[in-house]
Amino acid sequence: MSWIPFKIGQPKKQIVSKTVERDFEREYGKLQQLEEQTKRLQKDMKKSTDADLAMSKSAVKISLDLLSNPLCEQDQDFLNMVTALDTAMKRMDAFNQEKVNQIQKTVIEPLKKFGSVFPSLNMAVKRREQALQDYRRLQAKVEKYEEKEKTGPVLAKLHQAREELRPVRDDFEAKNKQLLDEMPRFYNSRLDYFQPSFESLIRAQASPSNSRLLILPLWMSTLPCF
Repeated sequence: MSWIPFKIGQPKKQIVSKTVERDFEREYGKLQQLEEQTKRLQKDMKKSTDADLAMSKSAVKISLDLLSNPLCEQDQDFLNMVTALDTAMKRMDAFNQEKVNQIQKTVIEPLKKFGSVFPSLNMAVKRREQALQDYRRLQAKVEKYEEKEKTGPVLAKLHQAREELRPVRDDFEAKNKQLLDEMPRFYNSRLDYFQPSFESLIRAQASPSNSRLLILPLWMSTLPCF
């Protein structure tokens, strides 16, 4: 291992334990993965519903094209068959439209709401990092005066540096504690939050009207504010 000289402006004292930093990086890493997965799921759900609607619309167009075919005027049996096909395709299109509307309400919109938490989380992490940098800078300043000869001016500067350090240290510790408390709680809430959505998705495949029953409990879920 190569030797790295002590960085200028960095304290010699370790102000955040390796355990705390490791725990923080682990919890934030899990949420970064969750953010990416949430975005991917929302995108895939949108593609799926768009494909469903496009398929049923195409089927309706095909049946309408067949109805305008001259064969329908010449062959009553063919006309009856195409008319039945047209009725079935329109029913399928109506079913798909209702299904997509319910999926939008019970799955896609909750995904958007869940995803809206991540920007504030990322901003809170940035504020915590800035507070940590300020903490380190002022801790290094205190250490610099502590190492100097204890003259009157030095002691005065040391006292002032310690006074400057105190609120900055408290600010970092408060931000750090809040994130360490809230990040695991937010991550663990994902199952309770999304379970109603997935149940609604399954029900919507069979009967879109059944999925409406789960909309209210889903939107009553609470999400943290970072």
